[in-house]
Amino acid sequence: MKIPADELNKLLAAHFPDVIGKTMRVEKVAEMTSDVRLLYDDRHLRPGETISGAALMSLADMAMYAAILGTMGPVLLAVTTNLNINFLRKPRPADVTGQCRILKFGKRLVVGEVFMYSDGDDRPVAHATLTYSIPPDKNDKEASA
Repeated sequence: MKIPADELNKLLAAHFPDVIGKTMRVEKVAEMTSDVRLLYDDRHLRPGETISGAALMSLADMAMYAAILGTMGPVLLAVTTNLNINFLRKPRPADVTGQCRILKFGKRLVVGEVFMYSDGDDRPVAHATLTYSIPPDKNDKEASA
């Protein structure tokens, strides 16, 4: 692990001040994994008293980003290149936890998945797969050629 959860929360809060600590919090980070919590707020609800798909997609994206930074260190320019999500059941109006697992950590691309769970329910409400692009190392002659 390159960055513990408390340090990662501080780093992310500096770059995403409207998100980290206000709507999300990194709870655990380890090599190739992370757990990120979407903190319940009425703003995340859509008609039908359920957490919106947009909020769940943001949670999946932040969980993947946290797992990458926890594995590599502060590579802040890593970016999402693909996010695919399946909504499995209606999330309750409660906190939602995203559990990320990186499946492949390549030199330039990282592929992972995030299962999301409403607090108090062990059945997933959504599953996302994501691909991130890692910026080339400035010292890597092959990447700059």
